[in-house]
Amino acid sequence: MTWPAVSVVMPVLNEERHLASAVRHVLAQDYPGELEVVLAVGPSADRTREVARGIAAEDERVKVVDNPTGRTPTGLNAAIKASSHGIVARIDGHSMMPADYLAVAVRTIEETGADNVGGIMAAEGETPWEKAVAAAMTSKVGVGNARFHTGGEGGPADTVYLGVFRRSALERVGGYDEAFLRAQDWEMNHRIRTSGGTVWFEPRMRVSYRPRPSVRALAKQYFNYGRWRRVVARQHKGTINLRYLAPPVALCGIAAGLVGGVVFWPAWLIPGAYAAAILAASVPLGRGLPGRSRLSIPLALATMHMAWGAGFITSPPSLGADSRVARAGREQHA
Repeated sequence: MTWPAVSVVMPVLNEERHLASAVRHVLAQDYPGELEVVLAVGPSADRTREVARGIAAEDERVKVVDNPTGRTPTGLNAAIKASSHGIVARIDGHSMMPADYLAVAVRTIEETGADNVGGIMAAEGETPWEKAVAAAMTSKVGVGNARFHTGGEGGPADTVYLGVFRRSALERVGGYDEAFLRAQDWEMNHRIRTSGGTVWFEPRMRVSYRPRPSVRALAKQYFNYGRWRRVVARQHKGTINLRYLAPPVALCGIAAGLVGGVVFWPAWLIPGAYAAAILAASVPLGRGLPGRSRLSIPLALATMHMAWGAGFITSPPSLGADSRVARAGREQHA
């Protein structure tokens, strides 16, 4: 096959320590075609901008564009606009890709006709806590049946991790909606699919991901996931299923059981049943892990479930209100 040129876009913020290595890793991909890297640099508190300019000065394949807001979707759109090629790959500053990542992606696009292909967000921890979170994040009890977390057969999917796109698809849907500070991938993939395109999951595209290093950081991450997934549900009717409703329902049930148990003790069976289920599910997930990691898995699962549920329930109607999708809907009904 003739290998098309690929533009790799990377939004970066406070990445002084890792940026040079991340770019080298991309440019060292085992890809037979032409590559360029576009870095969208946000207002960092460290020397990220200087490092980015230094890399660009040394290698003409690297461009630097400004991202004044520092927001991920804004940076992605700026980098896409400044890129040149017909295939656009989104990469994050901490992504650790296999050497054949881009080659597998482009071949999959050519073979399937898909507009976007992506693979597995392979959580891999270093500390005992991170290993516990990784076990939770790659399990169905932790994240449901999302193949980009748990793996599975290749094929059409609702969304994928990161993504390698046809430029024509990005132009067709107008790129990322910059109102979505989180869930921007899911939201845009939804628009690609509703516009007639295909999003394809390819399990060989396995990208290593480092989990959050503390309970507080994990809770904040999943709280924001829940908040923004509710925004997607408000703006794209019919996109919510039982997998997304399970955490808020569980949170409400546990809260009701704890309060109701004060006057009617059998109500405590509800949180008790949840705790028992989490403990039972953690046993197989902890096989082969250090003891501290095995003991932390129930806490990781509960943190993910409860924080996601709390975010979903408390997501304010004003969140994402400046989305162009919402504006288009209001204009259509005006």
